[in-house]
Amino acid sequence: MTEEEFKQFKAALSITAVATALGVPVVHSRCRCFFPTRHAHGDRTPSVSFSEERGTFRCWVCDDVRGDVISLVQIVKNCSFLEALNWLKETYSFLVPGASNATSAPGRMSEVSSDPVLRVAKVAVREAALEYASPTSAKELVCEDERKKIILSFLKMLSPVDRTPAAAYLMRRRIYKPTWDRMRLRTITDYGTLNNKLKDIYDLEVLKYVGLFNERGNLRYYKHPLFFPYLDDKYRSFYFQARAIDSSVEPKELNLRGTVPYPYNVSALDGRPGWVYLCEGVVDTLTFLGHDIAAIGIPGVRSFKTEWLPLFKNKSVVLCLDKDEAGRSGTEYLQTVFANADIRTVVLGEGVDQFGKMLMQEGEDINDWFGGKK
Repeated sequence: MTEEEFKQFKAALSITAVATALGVPVVHSRCRCFFPTRHAHGDRTPSVSFSEERGTFRCWVCDDVRGDVISLVQIVKNCSFLEALNWLKETYSFLVPGASNATSAPGRMSEVSSDPVLRVAKVAVREAALEYASPTSAKELVCEDERKKIILSFLKMLSPVDRTPAAAYLMRRRIYKPTWDRMRLRTITDYGTLNNKLKDIYDLEVLKYVGLFNERGNLRYYKHPLFFPYLDDKYRSFYFQARAIDSSVEPKELNLRGTVPYPYNVSALDGRPGWVYLCEGVVDTLTFLGHDIAAIGIPGVRSFKTEWLPLFKNKSVVLCLDKDEAGRSGTEYLQTVFANADIRTVVLGEGVDQFGKMLMQEGEDINDWFGGKK
C-alpha cells in the first residue's frame, strides 16, 4: 500500500463505526474512557469524544488517549501500529485500494448483489448501521426521537438571516436571499438570551448529550452564529453545520456532534437521470444553487460515506472539490469509489461545461471561482 493509498484508506473509514466494531459503546459521538480508573467515579460521564469530520478521538482527561483510527485500534486491542493496520485492512477489505468490491469482508456478507451500486454499498451499510445503533451498554439520557425534537426546537429558536451580520457575510460571497430562504438558513442574534432559554427548557446534561452545549455548560456556537440545516425530503432538519462569519475564527465550521446523515441538499439526489455537482462544503453548494445548478455538499474530503452510494442512482457526478492538495487527493478517492459503483464522474474542468469561465486557480474553491470574497 503506497502512502497515498494509505491516506485514502484511512479517509474512507468512519472512526465511530470502527469503534463500534471494536466493541466500544459509542452514543452520539461519546464513550467512556478506556482507562476508567484514572477518572473520578469511573468516568460515569463519558469523557472520550469522536470527530467524524477529522477522523479523530480524544479523552478530555487523559492526555495520552487521543489520535486517529489506527491509534484507536492500538489502544483498544493493545497492539502495535502494524497489527492495528492489518486488522483494519482485514475488517474493511472492501475499502483497501485494489481490492475487489465484489468480495465481502470475512464473515460479513454471504451474497453480493448484482446491482453495481448496492454491491459496493451493501457491506458499508452493514458496518455503518452499527454507528446509528444505540448500544444497550451505554446510558441514553434521551431517546432518538426526543433528540430529534430537541434539534428541531433549537433550530426554530434561531432567527432568519435577513438584515443580520450573517446576511452581510453571505452577500459578500454572492449568496442571496432566495437561496437563504430556499435552504432555510438561520442565525443567532442574541447568544446570551438563547443560551439561557435553552437551559430553562432542558436539563443541562441533556443539552450536552444532544451536542448543543459544551462541557463548560454553554451553547457551543458562540463564534459560529450562521446555521446551515441539512434538510431531508420533507424539509425537516435533524443535523446542521454552523459557520463562523469572522474570518479570524478557526475552525470555520462547527458541525453538530454525531453522524452526518446524508449530503447537504440531499433532495437533489432524486433518483432521476441527470448530472449533479458534488462540492466540498456548504458554501460552495449554496453558490451553485444560487445559479440554479443541481449541487450537493459534503462536509470535507474525508467525510463521504460509501453507504450514500445508493442515493446517487441514475446520476452522473461532477466533482468540484477545492483546488488544493487535499481536494485533489479527495477527488482521486471519490473517482475510485464512484467508478467501483459504476457511477460516471468527471472533474470540473475536464469535459464539462465551464459556464464560460476560466478554470479554478490553485487555492480556490467554487465560491472563489464565482467571485465570492473571503
